[in-house]
Amino acid sequence: MKTESDKRDKLLEAAMKRHHYRPDALLEVLHTAQELFGHLSPELLRRIANELDVPPSRVYGVATFYHFFSLAPKGRHTCVVCLGTACFVKGGAALVRAVEGAYGIQAGQTTADGELSLDIARCLGACGLAPAAVVDGEVRALMTREPLLAELKERCAAP
Repeated sequence: MKTESDKRDKLLEAAMKRHHYRPDALLEVLHTAQELFGHLSPELLRRIANELDVPPSRVYGVATFYHFFSLAPKGRHTCVVCLGTACFVKGGAALVRAVEGAYGIQAGQTTADGELSLDIARCLGACGLAPAAVVDGEVRALMTREPLLAELKERCAAP
């Protein structure tokens, strides 16, 4: 009987094979692994490094450089607040502090109940919409504290 993990392992293996196990396919393989497993565990990073014949430090460096990769499981809901220049100037940091205070987590963390992950992005490319946030994959423009917390409360219970 095949487990879900077996299927994901085979799909990841197929992706690496499709790219001929080339080191320059690292970013694409990491994307595939993240889609399949939800996050990039240390074991998964080591496997990819070994299969693509890339130093583990390079794989880890790429995985930690890009904000869309996660080294830990994400919550059921996600909130990404932009802290690019325009968003920062227009109150992005205050949005981060508001969510941190309401949910008792820091940026980059997930609530103990696994309901909400809070992350920051250096730029969402939506400077004209500053401050911007992304809640469960949907961009929220001209965001302020109260609407953001209200939306998060609707989606996940405040602790």
